[in-house]
Order: sequence, then C-alpha cells, then structure tokens
Amino acid sequence: MQAGRPRRRQLLRSRAPRRLRVPAPLTLIALVAIGSALGLSGCGHSGGGGASDRKLCGTSHTSANVPVSVEVHAGPVSCATAMTVEKDYADAIDAGKATGNGGAVQVNGWTCQYFPTPQQLKTGDVSKCTKPGAEILAVLTSG
Repeated sequence: MQAGRPRRRQLLRSRAPRRLRVPAPLTLIALVAIGSALGLSGCGHSGGGGASDRKLCGTSHTSANVPVSVEVHAGPVSCATAMTVEKDYADAIDAGKATGNGGAVQVNGWTCQYFPTPQQLKTGDVSKCTKPGAEILAVLTSG
C-alpha cells in the first residue's frame, strides 16, 4: 500500500490551483485602465492639496492618435486653454516642428515635450506643457 501513496500525492499536487500568470502588456493595460478610472472619479474638480491636485479637462489625442486625458496639474489654467494647448501641440508635432521624437516645442507661450517611452509606460504620463507657475499633463487613457 505504500506504493499508492506517492501516486496519490502526485495526483493531489496536479489538482492544486496554479497561479495565474498575466502577460506584462495586459497587466499594464489593466493598471492604466484602473488608474484612469480612479483619476476620473475627480470629475473635473481640483483636489484638496498635495501632489494629487489636478483638474481633469477631457480627452484629446496625441499626434499618433493615442487617446489621452488632459489634466491641469498646477496653476490657474482653464480647461479650454489646456485642451487648446494639447491640440496645438499635437498639430505642431504633426507639422514637424519638434526635433527628434517629441522634442520641446513652443505652443501659445507654453513649452511642451513628450516624456520618453519608458517613463510613459511607467507613469502613464505622455507629455507635459509648462509655463511659469502652470503645468498641463496628457495622461494615457483606457479608451
């Protein structure tokens, strides 16, 4: 009867639940979707202090037609201005006004620049437009 025990243990082990392994791109998409959903819970209102202060203004697209959420992270910037700056930045990239892959471009008094791809994948932040005392971010969205 001893011979039956090892086989039984082997059968029990094979029925044990296995850890689900999710490919890295799917994990990134899920994290971006969750982060976007959590970020959208602000519904366009400024936060109450700290690094999470932001005003969600709407959705735009990069020059590569990637959907992004336009957010004011600092300064007294209206959503109309933020959306216009982001659109004009994408248009400037399309027109070849940036050096390299998304180099700095002056747009309506703002300095805009894409973040490097590794940083985009890590943070979800695609580009930033700044001027003294103000900052607008374009952040990856889930759709």
